[in-house]
Parts: sequence; structure tokens; C-alpha cells
Amino acid sequence: MAQEIRVRYAPSPTGHLHIGNARTALFNYLFARSTNGKFIIRIEDTDNKRNVVGGEESQMKWLKWLGIDWDESTDVGGPAGPYRQTDRLNIYNQYVDELLQRGLAYKCYMTEEELEQEREEQKAQGVLIPKYSGAHRDLTEEQQKQFEEEGRLPSIRLRVSENRTYRFKDMVKGDISFESNDFGDWVIRKKNGIPTYNFAVAVDDHLMEITHVLRGEDHISNTPKQMMVYEALGWDVPTFGHMTLIVNEQRKKLSKRDESIIQFIEQYADLGYLPEALFNYIALLGWSPVGEEEIYTREEFIKIFDPNRLATSPAVFDPTKLKWLNNEYIKSADLDRIVTLALPFLKKAGLLEGKSEEWAKDLIALYKEQLSYGAEIVELTDLFFKKEIGYPEEAMEVLNRETVPEVLKEFKNQLLQVEEYRSDSIKGAIKATQKETNQKGKNLFMPIRVAATGQTHGRDLNDTLYLLGQEVVVYRIEQVLNVLNK
Repeated sequence: MAQEIRVRYAPSPTGHLHIGNARTALFNYLFARSTNGKFIIRIEDTDNKRNVVGGEESQMKWLKWLGIDWDESTDVGGPAGPYRQTDRLNIYNQYVDELLQRGLAYKCYMTEEELEQEREEQKAQGVLIPKYSGAHRDLTEEQQKQFEEEGRLPSIRLRVSENRTYRFKDMVKGDISFESNDFGDWVIRKKNGIPTYNFAVAVDDHLMEITHVLRGEDHISNTPKQMMVYEALGWDVPTFGHMTLIVNEQRKKLSKRDESIIQFIEQYADLGYLPEALFNYIALLGWSPVGEEEIYTREEFIKIFDPNRLATSPAVFDPTKLKWLNNEYIKSADLDRIVTLALPFLKKAGLLEGKSEEWAKDLIALYKEQLSYGAEIVELTDLFFKKEIGYPEEAMEVLNRETVPEVLKEFKNQLLQVEEYRSDSIKGAIKATQKETNQKGKNLFMPIRVAATGQTHGRDLNDTLYLLGQEVVVYRIEQVLNVLNK
């Protein structure tokens, strides 16, 4: 019987869900679901200085928003709990004690000042990467007692084997190896009694029966330390896979200080992106399906996900492509959903005073095909919320044509004669203008569009003029005619 795949996403509760962390969670989720395995979320909160109030809840909230669910965690429980590291301290201590008893770990009483002095001396000797010298590796009981009488608290260090090569076959990067001599004996429990990251992670992954550790490539250097813990405790090593970096369009690592790219899932939600579009986009950051298709549902991704297709080159985050993809999802979504998405932005901008909900719905419907994300509705529809508009150079090129005044005068007269101002009656007014002026095509439609909107291209002309309202359209035409008649 095949082994059940068990994978995990292990965030620290340090704030918002970053795009890179969301990708790690998403790939683990797809891997688990595509193999009928289990997806676990573990909260790694032992670094109290970095923890943020509500950070854990924020992670969960925005993963759910993206469409990711899980089988075991702090909120749903499970057989391998607790799923929060600060609730597991007694478990870590049990294994630290075992390693101490077996002589595979030892107490180190060196102070931070002594350790810093040791590092500086090694640097002065030309050592590129200083490491712990092992000065307290073989303390006698009397020496330990003397240090404790001085009030020193010990950290616990793992005794690293000499001349060992740690090899593993990475799911993404292939064969990787590290030499044990490049590492000093490293701390597995700090003086405050809190386990270090690499020790706690190894213990947790073993006890939670994690079969595959799929994470970012910045964790590669942690892998040999975790393998040392597995070796010391006699445990099987899981399969590791380290995903390539996400980079910006200049091929530089995506930095949280890079303001050219929105980097947190919550910000995309706040801008009116659809969760399934963001899910789709992130799934293609460092993974590719067979073929050219780029739009898949979550269920389709689960069906086709293959970890062997994880990219070996950095994934380029392209905001323009994300906008395109989100627009594709908006175009295919139900109108009511997009109205719900976009309407709050018009309200927040204070644009709907005196406007009916039906009018606002019609306006959003008019721009649904063009809308890249919800907040964009404000910018796209700016011309509907002011009487005066500007006419850029390309608009004036249209308005300065010889036949324009005649067309605009006639169209204005036709508009003033309509019994009820509706899209179909506007269409009739345009036809009547064509008949009276003998102008057609661009010579007919372009002057009307440009005079009324200031734009040479736009949405359906009849619907646009209807939503602008008769008074505004007539006013703008009169303003243009006044300029042209000077």
C-alpha cells in the first residue's frame, strides 16, 4: 500500500499573508489534494519578538479567501496536535533530554560576549564563515557546576559529527550535499528554554508524519541541520523540495520593500481582485501545466498538478499579467457578483449621491468587460461624475474636422426632441442625425462620442450617452460647439 502524502504549511504569526508564503501554502495544498493526501497547517510562533496579535487568524482568513482548505491545524484539530509550537514545548524538551542523555547534545555556558569574541577572532584569521569552536563540548561536571554557580544559563548544542556528508535529492533542484565540517555544534535549545527553529521543525515534521517538505529555496541551508536532528534521533528523513525565488520584472528577489508590486493577499482583496484569479495566478508562479492553457479552476489544478513540473528558474511576478487574468475572470463572472465587487468602491469615493442603485448597476455592467479589478471602476467611470471634461489632443483632432459642427448641432436637436431618454431613443436620434446630415460611420459616431466623453474609444455609445444623462450630454455638446464657433 502506498504511503499517504502528508505535507504542511508552517507560517509564523508575523502579520499579513505574503504572496510568496501564499504560493508555498498553495503548492502544498495542490500536492496534498492531487494525491488524496493530507494538508496540515502548523503555527511556528516561538519567536515572540516577531509575533503579531491576530497574525495567526490573518493567515487562516486569507488562505480561506484564496480557496485553500486544510485537514489538520489549530482551528480544526487533528491526531498530531497541538499544531502551535508554543503548545509543544514539553515535547521538544523530551527530545532535548534524550539527546543529552545519549551524549549527542551538551550544555554550553558561553555568553553572547564570549561567542562574539570567538567569531571576531576567526574573522581576523581569515575564516569566511565563523562557526562555534566547541569550547564547551567536553565540560566536566565540576566545570558545569562552576558556571551555574556564576548564574550562567546553558544553551543546548547538538554534537555535529565530523567529516560527514549530508546528501538529499531535492524534488526541484536534484542532488544537493553539505559537509558537516562547515557547521559548528549548533544550538537546539536557547538559554530561555525555547527550541531553535531547525530543531523544532525537525521534531514537528517527524511527529506529524510529514512525508514531503515543500518550501522556498531560502530554506535549503536549513536542511542539513534538520537532517542532523533526524539522524541523531534515528528517524527517517522526509523528501525535500525547494521552490525557486519569486522575482520582480528586473529579476531581483521580491523584497517586501519593493513598492512596485503589491505583495500581500489582503491588499489584492481590498482592491477588488477575485480570489480564484489570484489562486490561478499564484499557481503558475514557478509551476507550469502541460500545454499553453493558463486559466484553470481550482478543481482542474488539483487534477493536473504534478510536482515534477515545478520550475527550476525563478518565477517572475508580472502585475500586468495578473490584471489581465483577473479581467478574464471578471468577464466570465455573473454580473451581480461584479456589481457586489465594484459598487463599494463607487460608494466609498462618494460618487453615488443622487444616483439610483439601478443606474450604478447599469454603469458597472457597461464596464464589466474592461474592468481589471474592482477599485478600477472609479477611474474608468470618472467622466460620469462631473459635468466638465477635458479634450486631449487626439480628441481635438476629431472635433476639428469640417463636418463636426453640423453633426453635433443636428444630434443635439434630435436629442431634445426624444419623448423618453433611453438607449434605444438615443440610437434613433443618431440615425435621424445620419439621415439629416448625410454623415455616417466615423464621421457620425466619433464627433458624438468625443464631444460627450472626451474619449476617442469607449463602451457602447448608446448606453454611455444614456448613463451620462440628457442634460450632461446636451451641455457638453453645446460647450464644444461654442469652442468650434469661435
